[in-house]
Amino acid sequence: MLINVPETVVADALRGMAAAYPDLTVDVENRVIVRRDAPVAGQVALVSGGGSGHEPLHGGFVGPGMLSAACPGEVFTSPVPDQMARAAAAVDSGAGVLFIVKNYTGDVLNFDMAAELAEDEGIQVAKVLVNDDVAVTDSLYTAGRRGTGATLFVEKIAGAAAAEGQPLERVEAIGRQVNEGSRSFGVALSACTTPAKGTPTFELPDGELELGIGIHGEPGRERRPMMTSGEIADFAVNAILEDMPPRSPVLVLVNGMGATPLLELFGFNAEVQRVLRERGVAVARTLVGNYVTSLDMAGASVTLCQTDEELLRLWDAPVKTPALRWGM
Repeated sequence: MLINVPETVVADALRGMAAAYPDLTVDVENRVIVRRDAPVAGQVALVSGGGSGHEPLHGGFVGPGMLSAACPGEVFTSPVPDQMARAAAAVDSGAGVLFIVKNYTGDVLNFDMAAELAEDEGIQVAKVLVNDDVAVTDSLYTAGRRGTGATLFVEKIAGAAAAEGQPLERVEAIGRQVNEGSRSFGVALSACTTPAKGTPTFELPDGELELGIGIHGEPGRERRPMMTSGEIADFAVNAILEDMPPRSPVLVLVNGMGATPLLELFGFNAEVQRVLRERGVAVARTLVGNYVTSLDMAGASVTLCQTDEELLRLWDAPVKTPALRWGM
């Protein structure tokens, strides 16, 4: 691994991020990443976070049009309530703070405690829980469905609503609408390796793949012999559409898990688009790349999000973050 020692991986990454992106204020000691112009008067602030190892989620999505702050935990470990409360205090302009939380038990508990701490300081807090994964329910880390790729859609669309000056109640409602209209399914072609462990987190024999994997390497629906890109697209998209028959054009995210090259991801996207055409699903926009990763795991996930005119307008609105930027 391209590291110094496992104990400093997150701190080293934060120092490097600070050097690369002067538009961000990175507090390495307290593990908080904040847009440099925060708090922005009259705007609801968005705060998210989670275990490190999923980059660019969440720190890479801090900036105008998206998150106000992000709290990175240790690798695959939730940030602590003090981090989140400190982030909320740093970005609150008086318009309130929206916490965006992936549905993993540690994240949910710690964000709930952080909300209490923030409210004790007079900060109005609302929360959107992201639980878009259709693969399994009640996994190793989760009560209910896991939060995965839809987190990007929630952060971008709710962030655009906040940038327009919409009130906290409306920004929260939009975030919930995005989550409720989103579904994801992931596939692993190899296991990931955490810096502390130094070996794969689970066993996946050569020539096999895991269908429905979680972003920490949690087991999926089943293990099968290797399939073609087209066969995987058929399985993943059909699993999503069985759970959520689309009523409108969809946003599509074809997301790499960290070690799958863009050559393969674009080829996989071609197959995803084929399946959607065959199923009569209209596509409004498509995003392909590594956005919600799992360290060095090979594989991909598909996320579909139902849109309407307002959500599509908010998706297209300007954004300027390290990992996502257009219109500026």
